Amino acid sequence: MTDAARDYSETLFLPKTDFPMRAGLPQKEPEILARWQKLDLYERLRAAARGRAKFILHDGPPYANGNIHIGHALNKILKDVVTRSEQMLGYDSNYVPGWDCHGLPIEWKIEEENYRSKKKPKPDLSDPQAMIEFRKECRAYAQHWLEVQREEFKRLGVEGDWQHPYTTMDFASEAQIARELMKFAQNGTLYRGSKPVMWSVVEKTALAEAEIEYEDYVSDQVWVKFPVRRFAITEQPEIDRRLKTAAVLIWTTTPWTIPGNRAISFSPKIRYGLYEVTDAPPENWAKVGDTFILSEKLAEDVFQHARVKA
Repeated sequence: MTDAARDYSETLFLPKTDFPMRAGLPQKEPEILARWQKLDLYERLRAAARGRAKFILHDGPPYANGNIHIGHALNKILKDVVTRSEQMLGYDSNYVPGWDCHGLPIEWKIEEENYRSKKKPKPDLSDPQAMIEFRKECRAYAQHWLEVQREEFKRLGVEGDWQHPYTTMDFASEAQIARELMKFAQNGTLYRGSKPVMWSVVEKTALAEAEIEYEDYVSDQVWVKFPVRRFAITEQPEIDRRLKTAAVLIWTTTPWTIPGNRAISFSPKIRYGLYEVTDAPPENWAKVGDTFILSEKLAEDVFQHARVKA
């Protein structure tokens, strides 16, 4: 046999396997999930872990307002890795999925699909009956996407108690929230106070802080001198003399907070210097003889129009 006709694959001694050369994931993945369901894998895991120490992963629930995306996938797959690992380490590691069924994201979708796209006015939510009907629409919408997302999460291979999820719109969950609130009322830790609540005059609904996007704003900045009133004697007469008239220099973009200022923060990880101004233009804010305490890294920027000695 010539080298040209030789099959060099015969010279490779590789292990034999029944696994196919190609993964065939589009076909294999549904088969794996079907097998887990046939085996009742979730219940088997719970039975095997019964009586063990519990590992609990508090899962922040997604909004039930659309198909899942790559962010959902990353979130759920990583958490599935954690809970499965803890199960194999000997814990009763149960994952109970949940959904957030309240808030502006769901209201916004209802308005978009049921009103704006059909050029219908949004219901007058000051009318109690209109409010009830609007909430029913939101509840039905959330339930629909809960079912869709549940099946999509299953397709990711995430193992959990999919038959008994928790949802914020469950009447039992809402009742439990009310019970917990009454505990605060009974032990005297519940009080009535004043707090600003974001309100959308367009949507006529309360807004969470995470739902607010602020317009860019250029803040005024100010440098402020805080005189040193007391200091520890260093036993270095020259240093002590300069400290008597020194001031701590701070920078802020919230000058309206200065009247309420009660402390200045220092860090043990930052080097500070004591600087005395030796020369400066007459119109400069720093005057000859002024002594300041500030971070060494800031000194060059602060004293760009003045000469100092450290």
